[in-house]
Amino acid sequence: MERVYDRLVAKHQGDGLDFSRCRTFNLDEYIGVPSEDEHSYRFYMNHHLFSRVNIDLANTHVPDGMASDLHAGAAGYEQLIREAGGIDVQLLGIGEAGHIGFNEPLSALMSRTREKALTPVTRQQNAAMFGGNPDKVPKRAVTMGVGTILDARELLLLATGAAKASILAKAVEGPITAMISASAIQLHPSCKVIIDEEAAHELKERDYYNWIFQNEPEWQEFRA
Repeated sequence: MERVYDRLVAKHQGDGLDFSRCRTFNLDEYIGVPSEDEHSYRFYMNHHLFSRVNIDLANTHVPDGMASDLHAGAAGYEQLIREAGGIDVQLLGIGEAGHIGFNEPLSALMSRTREKALTPVTRQQNAAMFGGNPDKVPKRAVTMGVGTILDARELLLLATGAAKASILAKAVEGPITAMISASAIQLHPSCKVIIDEEAAHELKERDYYNWIFQNEPEWQEFRA
């Protein structure tokens, strides 16, 4: 997402894109990693986006992986989302284990914010942020649930690279299953998936998707 954040910062600095009334809710945070630690997602967001635009830090929310009562902290996060009126746009990636947020295989499709054990695949994928050593990646995280994500008014999933091609095809074209939490996006009435050629490589209905992109009015602004 760093390139996305860089573009938002450029729009803010160059075109006056205003973040002063924005409220944000991050998907997840590692358990046992303090917010000031460079490996935390709070630190990551502050560094890559929040400190570079005119957003009020009090309006930026990340799950608390240091809470003494993780269950109560997760419930409190859900309450904060409700008090904000829900989430308008939820920006998603997809993990190589098929997860959105840290909703690993067998995550219930109606799950809410909670703690979750991370798979070896996910820890390997995130090892770059920990000096390349997957053993240093925390084993658990607090994550927004699949059901919480589906409550957002609009979903936007971004994926790039050949490593995501197989799991992306399963999420978009395969059966809806708790084994691949990203497949739940098929249930959402307003979800856009934006990918590059490499990530699209294993999609079976490429010709149909290309036809829609070239001909459907709703995609006109993206073709311009």
